[in-house]
Amino acid sequence: MKKPGSPSKKPARAPKRSSVTDKRKPVDCRHFTGYKPCFPGKRCDAGCVDFEPMGTKILIVNLDAMGNVLVTTSILPAIKRKYPSSHVSWITLKNAAPLLLNNPHIDAVYPWEPESRLILQHMTFDAAFNVDKSRRSGAFIASVTAKERLGFGLHPNGCIIPLNKEAEGNYALGLDDHIKFHVNKKTVQQIECEQFGLDYRRDPYVLELTGEEETFCADYKKRVGIQDGETVVGFNTGCSELYPNKKLTIDQHVRLIRALSSVPNVKLVLIGGSEDTERNAEIERIAAGAVINTPTTEGVRRGLCYENICDAVVTGDSFGMHAAIGLKKFVVAWFGVTCPAEIDLYDNGVKIVPAALECSPCWKRQCPYDLECVRAVDLDAIRDHVERFAKSSNE
Repeated sequence: MKKPGSPSKKPARAPKRSSVTDKRKPVDCRHFTGYKPCFPGKRCDAGCVDFEPMGTKILIVNLDAMGNVLVTTSILPAIKRKYPSSHVSWITLKNAAPLLLNNPHIDAVYPWEPESRLILQHMTFDAAFNVDKSRRSGAFIASVTAKERLGFGLHPNGCIIPLNKEAEGNYALGLDDHIKFHVNKKTVQQIECEQFGLDYRRDPYVLELTGEEETFCADYKKRVGIQDGETVVGFNTGCSELYPNKKLTIDQHVRLIRALSSVPNVKLVLIGGSEDTERNAEIERIAAGAVINTPTTEGVRRGLCYENICDAVVTGDSFGMHAAIGLKKFVVAWFGVTCPAEIDLYDNGVKIVPAALECSPCWKRQCPYDLECVRAVDLDAIRDHVERFAKSSNE
């Protein structure tokens, strides 16, 4: 809570007393912490000055990859439509927790660590949503006190099972490669809404930068010589180590950079995470001044800032793609091992999909066919889509 201003100014939040204030329990207020007053100089146990009920208490369990965490933020508006007065807690892996900062729909973020688990296991919830098809998440949701558990749990035999009727469709999808790879046309956003019995309206990701981060982006563009009116095209060059084949080769990136470097009013930048540091340095060296190499080791939120300076992003199906979607950039996404139908670009991008390649998609971590799907990526199509976007942006 903000501190009040000087005595001559109106307080940041004036006390709002009513005849029913004393009947309200502080522990039922979303602002009450139990270790300090919500409003300076007032005693919460003597009558709440700004009571706001917790409403429906919801827990989201999402311990999957960072990209999946961003996708799952798209169900938050649907949760708020179903539970207008609600308090949302979210537990996720420590590296993904920063993605949920400054999210207007989330009240508390818990990183996956012993202290967080201890706290959540002591609390009670009206509904607990487990997004993940994983034994870890299934075991955890079973340990939480909740009136209703939705999504996926863990059978006593150790296998993953659906917890509610609505989750059975997604459960069956994962057990049939043919349906998942070649028949399904639903996006992950729609699938997640359906498995929780939520109203699907194609809501976008909820990813918001802070004011400080927006200022940083503007200052950085000036510092590296990006002029007003120039179209910035970013190359998300890497991917997580979990699926290492969702990235183009260094040679493919260099060829794209050289092909686009002659397009008027365009600046090209490299973006990525710490695992891409050496790779990006090599691309920058070979491209010989044709591309700006942004820092890769300053953390997730700064990584979002560097991606935010871009107008368009060329990427594989990786966290960088989901970040670009969340930041509402024009996305040119190529696909190989993963399912393009599951991805929604929200009518702000194009998908480059290999034609007549029987082994794609496959979701394999190791390729027995010399990464044919990566080698088959149509670089000319990527160049043409980026060039058309840049020209339309400059008109």
